[in-house]
Amino acid sequence: MKKTPPEDRKPVKRTLTRWQSLKRLTLIVVMGGSLLCTLTAAVVIGIYSHLAKDYDLTKLGQMPERTIVMDYKGEILGRMHGENRIIVPLSEVSPWFVKALLAREDSRFYSHSGVDLKGVARAAVRNIKDMRIVQGASTLTMQLARNSYPDLDDRSLHRKLVEMMLARRIEKACSKEQIIEHYVNRIFYGPGIYGVQRASQVYFGKHASQLNLSESAMIAGIIRSPVRFSPFRNYEGALKERDTVLQRMLETKVITPEEELAARYADIALHAQPVFQSQGGYALDTVRRDLDLILEQQEIEDGGLQVFTTLNKDLQDAAEASVEKRLAAVEKQRGFQHPKKADFDKTWDGTLEIASTPYLQGALMVLDNETGGILAVVGGRDYRHSKYNRATQGERQIGSTVKPFVYAAGVAAGFMPGTLINDAPIQPGEIDSADPNWSPQNSDNKFLGMATVTDGLVRSRNTMTVRLGNYAGLDRVIGLLTNAGFNQPAERTPQIFIGNLGGNPRQLTSAISIFPNQGLRRRPFLIDRIIDKAGNIIYQTPVLEAEIITPSVAHLMRHILAQVLDRGTAAALRSTYGFKEPGGGKTGTTNDYKDAWFAGYTDRLSCGVWVGLDKPQTIVEEGYGGTLALPIWADVMKKAIALGYKTEIPKVTLPLSRVTLCRVSSQLATDGCGHARTAYEEALPYDLVPQNFCAEHQGYAAPPPQRMQQPSRGGLFDRIRRWFQ
Repeated sequence: MKKTPPEDRKPVKRTLTRWQSLKRLTLIVVMGGSLLCTLTAAVVIGIYSHLAKDYDLTKLGQMPERTIVMDYKGEILGRMHGENRIIVPLSEVSPWFVKALLAREDSRFYSHSGVDLKGVARAAVRNIKDMRIVQGASTLTMQLARNSYPDLDDRSLHRKLVEMMLARRIEKACSKEQIIEHYVNRIFYGPGIYGVQRASQVYFGKHASQLNLSESAMIAGIIRSPVRFSPFRNYEGALKERDTVLQRMLETKVITPEEELAARYADIALHAQPVFQSQGGYALDTVRRDLDLILEQQEIEDGGLQVFTTLNKDLQDAAEASVEKRLAAVEKQRGFQHPKKADFDKTWDGTLEIASTPYLQGALMVLDNETGGILAVVGGRDYRHSKYNRATQGERQIGSTVKPFVYAAGVAAGFMPGTLINDAPIQPGEIDSADPNWSPQNSDNKFLGMATVTDGLVRSRNTMTVRLGNYAGLDRVIGLLTNAGFNQPAERTPQIFIGNLGGNPRQLTSAISIFPNQGLRRRPFLIDRIIDKAGNIIYQTPVLEAEIITPSVAHLMRHILAQVLDRGTAAALRSTYGFKEPGGGKTGTTNDYKDAWFAGYTDRLSCGVWVGLDKPQTIVEEGYGGTLALPIWADVMKKAIALGYKTEIPKVTLPLSRVTLCRVSSQLATDGCGHARTAYEEALPYDLVPQNFCAEHQGYAAPPPQRMQQPSRGGLFDRIRRWFQ
């Protein structure tokens, strides 16, 4: 065999050596690159895993939702504040929706651990091919992470890496069902719509558990662009998205071809509800304003609170119905010349809100005497037309409803129920600080001559009231009114004695409650307590009270005001409107019949009613408080009694003395008073018994009066308490 010369073999060996070197170098480069990539990936994963640990996973289930407002029994009145979301458990979500959601957004949800590597690879190839970002690889868990933490809401690579590591943390901490539940409750489904429950209600008028396959596919289809594909704005686009979801469900074999076909050709009926449901009108408006004063801004924005109010929903509904029924009846009266609400409704376009309505309005408030809690509040006839709350924001002259406070000031100053006052024209210069030419008239344009304090209030005599107020003093009367809850008057004038004072039903109702409350005014309030998501009470309103008049003055005033209902300006309450319960109150009518009022009480409740036009005008001729406001008061209070607010005749707990008084001097009578026929007997609280005898009539002075009854001495602790007092 012929051997190859050595010189011929050397080039081959040299060539093989070069090839081996190249292979070795390539292997080293590949291994080094792989190692470098592995190390880089490990470093990146380590860094971003560490960054992902800074996120509090408890926030996944902490979603802003609307604050629930309830009446005192826990019955829902409305929702406000926070995002328009109602959180529901996954068990109350239609299984069709869950299947549609996973088919559209993450078909391999149950096989990955937060990051779908197949999806990432597929998206990377597609994006490289198209040289732009056309496809993402976000799993349902990654989307949940991005939507739960605001700082992840951008399109940077840094954000994407944090999101991926955070998704892996979430998968370890939560079950798959918990992740789906958080997702369906958190996601945005359209303008002002968060969570599948509100989406189902707004679009289809049903609970999320009732969604059928076709509806489920439509809602799942619009998630990626809920504004663009809203069924309300783009119904055809929403249908196409639905069909895409159904096709995807068929491909992933979560539905059968028969189910897909039936759902594709199913009619979808949109039963739209307002995005923001009715908030209960004026009552909820009052709650909202009070919440804005109580809560911090962050608490308002987060929502999700339970607000228990003092409102009684049944009484609230009855009050609203009575205002509408009674005022609609007034609009039908002969001589009523203003626009009617029914006619305004026909021309209203359904969107325009106006500051003042042209039709007749009314407002009222009902208080619980024992606590000051507001049981019902009506601020007008239609919250859609005008948000102006006449029960709390208005200020109109209160007319003769001011008189009980003037008479209370007079009693506190020494006048007794049987004291005589002259019902005659006011003489020039007679009234301190008044215009010399001021001479108010009575509503009937008559004068009765000498009449008792009781008759002056029961028959609402203006001249007697002015004289009594003048005796008590303007400062004393204004002080009592402001302490009772009214604002300081703009002008300090004796015209205040007969109603030249601004007020609203909230102020008047609170003020009139001092008479059944033994002289105490309890601050009116609407929010009883506020409970956070964890069930903690974060706010509770205390009962605050202050003595405005003494219990003795309140006792005498109750006796007088009771007669207003029995034989005075509110007698129709008994004879016409069938209200037979014990109580008291006062009508009020301003000049030219521009405002009609009634404020009254039982031992349990107080209620004030106003009727008038937003722009003060004569309502109707002879439109007195006793004919316009009184019927509403009767309706509401009878309903309250039917709801269990029973009334009783207040028990006398004060020590009383039966004394003989002089009707002229208000002092203890002498035998001279008897000869002058001005002496009369009265049972007075012991601390109101005059200390002097009449100086108007000369005569023999009787012995000092004795108490009719003494309060019980009580037990040891009561005696110790009185000793310290």
